[in-house]
Amino acid sequence: MYDYFNGKLVFKAPMHVILDVGGIGYHIHISLTTFSQIKEQENCKLFVSFQVREDAHTLYGFATEAERQLFNHLISVSGIGPNTGRMMLSSITPEEIQSAIVNGQVQVIQKIKGIGPKSAQRVILELQDKLKKEGADALIPLPLAKLSVPEEALTALVMLGFGKPQAEKVLNSLVAVDPNQSVEALIKAALKKL
Repeated sequence: MYDYFNGKLVFKAPMHVILDVGGIGYHIHISLTTFSQIKEQENCKLFVSFQVREDAHTLYGFATEAERQLFNHLISVSGIGPNTGRMMLSSITPEEIQSAIVNGQVQVIQKIKGIGPKSAQRVILELQDKLKKEGADALIPLPLAKLSVPEEALTALVMLGFGKPQAEKVLNSLVAVDPNQSVEALIKAALKKL
């Protein structure tokens, strides 16, 4: 229903703000991550997630589209409500949460207040594949620094829908010819042969 609000910050607290947009004050719940990014601002743009329950209509605001996207993924998991999702984003950074989910690090998720071992496993089980698939398009970059150039190119090609064995074979032949190619050059050359 709403995508974002852009206005004057009338009130700021670590857990919520009041944003004046065209003379209307919106009470918007935020994470500590968002608060740290907007606390010095007088005017700001918040990407919102509008949550409707029987007893309340609540706005959750985020400084970045990526944080909102991750929040929406988190609350799609059975047993994770908006307040728990916000607590997760307040406890560790969105990048750390995404990395922990993608890499299956149950202990990292479990350290968050209110998340037990079963909830942590459920979050990883339900979101791991989804976040891996979104990796190429994700607004929060996945930690690819540990991958070699051919591995990074392979990951990108698989995300584009090419079969892993076929893409691997093509990349190996390209690396054999010129082992010093950049990821972009390797992907472009592979796309011509696939």
